[in-house]
Amino acid sequence: MPLLSIDILIRHILRDVPLKESSVRNTLELLEDGATIPFISRYRKERTGNLDETQVRLISQKRVYYIELEERRATILKTIQEQGKLTPALEQQIRACIDHQHLEDLYLPYKPKKRTRATIAKEKGLEPLAQVIFSQQGTAIDKEAVLLPFVNKEKDVATTLEALQGACDIIAEQIADDADIRGMLRQFLYTSGRIASKVKKDWEGKKTKFENYYHLTEDIRTAPSHRILAVRRGTEEEVLSWSIQVDEERVLADIRRKTVKNPRGIFYDDLINTTADSWKRLLYPSLQNEVFSMKTQEAEKEAIAVFSRNLRNLLLAPPAGSKIFMGIDPGFRTGCKCAVVDRNGNLKEYSTMYPSDTLEQQKAKDTLESLITTHAVEIIAIGNGTASKETHAFVLGLIKEKGLNVSVLVVSEAGASVYSASEAAGREFPELDVTIRGAISIARRLQDPLAELVKIEPKSIGVGQYQHDVDQKELKNSLDFVVESCVNYVGVELNTASVELLSYVSGIGKAIAQNIVEYRTQHGNFYNRQDLLQVKKLGDKAFQQCAGFLRIRESRNPLDNSAIHPERYAVVEKIARDCRLNVDELIGNEPVVNRIELQNYVSADVGLPTLRDIVEELKKPGRDPRKEFSCVQFSSAVNTLEDLAVDMVLDGVVTNVTRFGAFVDIGVHQDGLVHISKMSEKFVKDPNDLLAVGDAVTVKVISVDRELKRIALQLVHENKDSAD
Repeated sequence: MPLLSIDILIRHILRDVPLKESSVRNTLELLEDGATIPFISRYRKERTGNLDETQVRLISQKRVYYIELEERRATILKTIQEQGKLTPALEQQIRACIDHQHLEDLYLPYKPKKRTRATIAKEKGLEPLAQVIFSQQGTAIDKEAVLLPFVNKEKDVATTLEALQGACDIIAEQIADDADIRGMLRQFLYTSGRIASKVKKDWEGKKTKFENYYHLTEDIRTAPSHRILAVRRGTEEEVLSWSIQVDEERVLADIRRKTVKNPRGIFYDDLINTTADSWKRLLYPSLQNEVFSMKTQEAEKEAIAVFSRNLRNLLLAPPAGSKIFMGIDPGFRTGCKCAVVDRNGNLKEYSTMYPSDTLEQQKAKDTLESLITTHAVEIIAIGNGTASKETHAFVLGLIKEKGLNVSVLVVSEAGASVYSASEAAGREFPELDVTIRGAISIARRLQDPLAELVKIEPKSIGVGQYQHDVDQKELKNSLDFVVESCVNYVGVELNTASVELLSYVSGIGKAIAQNIVEYRTQHGNFYNRQDLLQVKKLGDKAFQQCAGFLRIRESRNPLDNSAIHPERYAVVEKIARDCRLNVDELIGNEPVVNRIELQNYVSADVGLPTLRDIVEELKKPGRDPRKEFSCVQFSSAVNTLEDLAVDMVLDGVVTNVTRFGAFVDIGVHQDGLVHISKMSEKFVKDPNDLLAVGDAVTVKVISVDRELKRIALQLVHENKDSAD
């Protein structure tokens, strides 16, 4: 029996998100039934009330949050009950709690602890004394009379002063474990505290990447995520230390207002001192860490969101399309690895050339010319790593010398080495050296970025910041969701897709993807979507989830090359009959499609949202939703940091967008930063409002720090329409 009923789950979720109850209920039911987020948002719009992918995912995340909360609640109740300390009032508090942090606060007094001053005092039999003192009853003046019965040399309590100190240690811990006090002070530290970072003595006067944080003080609540993560990184690298500054007098007054009730009590002064001890020794150290942890978790979420957005833009970068490509993985000592792939990305030939070796240059020219002419190469993609600019200049020189009709582009090779050494690359090219595999990857990622980049672990693609510092599970979940979303948004050609690409299709996964490729190898191409049901382990449920996202260009049914789901083919066939056309005559016939009266085809399970999607597909079936391909040529006069000068104006490509600015590749092996303040004369709240990964931009060099390899840039708007 589930710990949490769907009605309670819905009630919790509706508290957090402003959605209709029916939308949440139906979405939860679909998720429980195993439906994927892309499938629900694309093909179950009537049931969800037309929720988009982001809203469906939010419901899914809330579902996991509250299920985990309920599981933790059950564990805590059981643990406290086994201790014999579960009172009806405490149980009611725990059952009413809907926040993970508050739940842990309620559990804290009952949580097994290491040996503390308070536990030692309890072992000495001083807990009853602590209860007497903390009860603050009466106004007797003889402290000694209260303390003396607890003096016990056998228990190492030699004096009344030691008895008092032990009892106060117990009270200090009791105050520190109080859920209401912790909640109040945690909130105060978060809303009123100031994060302060400073350089450690060993690094004073030295130049590091953290020098902006040597003397930083700002409100922690509003501190930008990148600064919080930088402070944490600097602390881990033992360059910085940090603390949270707070109005201590205000804090102590708040604690005393909740704990010290009787100003005429004989232990009043002792309790005043105990509250200060509880704050300084117990509450402040732990709450300071908790608040910094809360802030870093927020910063991590934002960093992951930025990474996810950049990854999405990169994966959805325009494909150069069905052309013949050569990929070059440049290098000096080991030479340049060249690989030619055909229009479908299949390897045709590979070779190695050494253009940087004077004795080998003519041979390199001959090798390059032969590859280009033999295979009618249309575009050459050169990786942007070591020797990139030199290789680019060499290739351009040969093309000009021989009058060859071929384009040359420099592309990011981030993650190419990861792919080269991966299991996937080993399966594709078991006989090839890893460097040749890298050249193939460079060619393919220009041909179709999405199809190639899905083979690389997302966090290795190089469009994030502090990605190694954030919660790796959350990062993986978020990036996997982005990849899945992009793959299903674009659609996948069933007869050419790799195992890696197919595995991200809704409802498929790695095992079924492998089975699809094996079926294709044994039986040849798929000729209609129904053939998928012949694939091992791909049953009706998986077919329902995946079919609409798979395309078959040469299918016997033209609808198989569209995003129209097979379960809606009957609707299209009825529309075609009513228009007195065959289905293939209706597809692409925009004048006729525009005249369709959608209301005539509304039924119990097909509403206007689905019908509108069908109409859009009928107008342009199998269309690629990505933008048109364009490219940037870097300046041939600028190859290294030494070539840069202030006020230079250069073309570049955006490689990363963060909350504080955008990084731009200008062809010198080191990305420059356009700070948010240098993006426009007008106020820019979010760099993502102006720029996205992959954008072509024009920038001006503001400064160059060759020691730290930092380039500061300014966005030039005259040649950048999208930035206006």
